Amino acid sequence: MSVTQFMPNATIHLHQGDLPDGLDLGASVAVDTETMGLLPHRDRLCLVQLSAGDGVAHLVQVVPERLGGGGDCPNLKRLLADPGVVKLMHFARFDVGVLQHALGIAVAPVRCTKIAARLVRTFTDRHGLAQLCREVLGIDLSKQQQTSDWGAATLSPEQLAYAASDVLHLHALWARLEALLVREQRLDLAEACFAFLPARARLDLLGYEDPDIFAH
Repeated sequence: MSVTQFMPNATIHLHQGDLPDGLDLGASVAVDTETMGLLPHRDRLCLVQLSAGDGVAHLVQVVPERLGGGGDCPNLKRLLADPGVVKLMHFARFDVGVLQHALGIAVAPVRCTKIAARLVRTFTDRHGLAQLCREVLGIDLSKQQQTSDWGAATLSPEQLAYAASDVLHLHALWARLEALLVREQRLDLAEACFAFLPARARLDLLGYEDPDIFAH
């Protein structure tokens, strides 16, 4: 079942359990997740948001009882694991870990706008998505629904709008940050960081976040 919601300059499609058959989001897709909390082993995955950067967001409401059943969300899993599709994320370390833990797939290749921002915007410590969209794109994002109940059976229009906003602008943001990485001659370094993200997420899931094995 799918539900469509329209908002200014954007369209939101809410899908129950999986992406529809035959949906093509192109070679680069923005991805974000909403969970019950920040611990993947404890807090379940509730929603996966995707966008091709065309003003349309596809939100997949994850059905808990289907996870681990073998036939659960095959279209979503196929897309996220497709090596020919680049996944754009903000703070990909968390989202990759959540998706790998909940869906049992390797999520790659990945580009992370937070890592990119930290590499080239060294004049500031403001690297959150809302701050970046405001300062780089001139777009204000509302964060009012950030801590709402994402496990609810029915999500409010405000929740859907918030969730969609986290992926609708990632393509434009990445384009600006990629240009800065090229300008500052740090694109190769960024690519190396991105390639390591799936392994970094696995280390987190195994408990190597604290202590960090890269620390002294």
